[in-house]
Amino acid sequence: MDILTNFIGGQQAAPANGQYLDNIEPATGQVYGQIPDSDKQDVDAAIAAAQRAFPAWRKIDAERRADILMAIAYGIEARLDELAEAEARDNGKPVSLARTVDIPRAATNFKFFAQASSQFSSESHGSTDTAINYTLRQPIGIVGCISPWNLPLYLFTWKIAPALAAGNCVLAKPSEVTPKTASILAEICQQAGLPDGVLNVLHGTGARVGAAICQHPQVKAISFTGGTVTGASIARTVAPEFKKLSLELGGKNPAIIFADCDFDNTVEQVFRACFANQGQICLCASRLYIEHSIYDRFKQALVDKAAALSPGDPLLPETQMGAMVSEPHMNKVKHYIRQAIDDGGQLLVGGEQVTVTGRCEQGYFLQPTIFEGLDNTAVCNQQEIFGPVVTLQPFDTEAQALALANDSDYGLASTVWTADLARAHRMAEQLETGIVWVNCWLLRDLRTPFGGMKQSGAGREGGLEAMRFFTEPRNVCIKYG
Repeated sequence: MDILTNFIGGQQAAPANGQYLDNIEPATGQVYGQIPDSDKQDVDAAIAAAQRAFPAWRKIDAERRADILMAIAYGIEARLDELAEAEARDNGKPVSLARTVDIPRAATNFKFFAQASSQFSSESHGSTDTAINYTLRQPIGIVGCISPWNLPLYLFTWKIAPALAAGNCVLAKPSEVTPKTASILAEICQQAGLPDGVLNVLHGTGARVGAAICQHPQVKAISFTGGTVTGASIARTVAPEFKKLSLELGGKNPAIIFADCDFDNTVEQVFRACFANQGQICLCASRLYIEHSIYDRFKQALVDKAAALSPGDPLLPETQMGAMVSEPHMNKVKHYIRQAIDDGGQLLVGGEQVTVTGRCEQGYFLQPTIFEGLDNTAVCNQQEIFGPVVTLQPFDTEAQALALANDSDYGLASTVWTADLARAHRMAEQLETGIVWVNCWLLRDLRTPFGGMKQSGAGREGGLEAMRFFTEPRNVCIKYG
């Protein structure tokens, strides 16, 4: 039995209340570990450790800070296989995906912000006869980083790295569903020379430890990635305290496929955008709008690929589709499938739970599922499912496609598939999403702002946006003479 601990002040620490939660491997349905069920006592201890560490950490030479962050990146790379297997066991995703995407990206996050910490600059505004104004950007102090279960280490480091690079001390809470790689990261940070108390990792539920982090008066900023309902609750908590807040929330992402697209490549890439990580990525495409003239052909190509994709043991290198993250989440997705049928949707493929033989007989596996015939107002076209379920609808005109795509309370990401460059620019300018990919999906430049519109969040992460979020600007005005 793998029993994890919190990481507070550079030490492994059992929960103050002595309580633990089971950690269940989704591919088997079996308990394989326990994690602390932390509460306010543990948060208070982490705050005290961070307060002790902050004065020295904020003043450390930028080059030395960058060296430590780079050493963390190298530590992640050195433990690639161990981290990938831990991610696959915790999350249910194929180990091949964790090995080629999640863990390398986690290392890249630290490399990127290690460089950013030494290159981050501020503005000055000179006047020939009056004064010079310049901006100081200084670390906030103690910040809270709360990350989700779908890309556990990938998104954990996406928050922690810029917070540390900007000179803050961090209270970080990974999802209680996928805790293992966060614990390994704590070990890596300590071995890389990160001073005690600069990073504190607290395990447990959002209702207990997450809420305590958000409510603590010494935590001056919160960066959260997760569901829209939880994000709204956090906003109600921290807004009266005037804390800085970054929310990266849900998505109901449209893919708009025009007849002039590169057909074979688009089928391949759209299919990946629909079902990567079992559809459990906030950026996955779940509403597919296909130009009428190629609708039947495109639909059949997707259905054929979905029928050929069989879930399997995530720890096997050949597996391309793993398990859903938990039994409750699998049941939630199954509920949406039943809802789509009740609303008159035609099930084209999938829709059933799958039994995988061997050690995974009790695991949480679902088939890739495709529906057509649902109105755009149907529940499954409006609510985030966060699973391997997509809907298809035909369109006739560019204006119709745009109206269908924007008919959503969410606005995280969209994709446009066309050979017409002018059309691509027109669509990109009018789509109500924070990210528009044209003829690609999940192609990320870490210098660009990341985030959504409407109920998909508030604020932006990535590049200068992240460094600015984790700092406080101060204007200094010096009068000449």
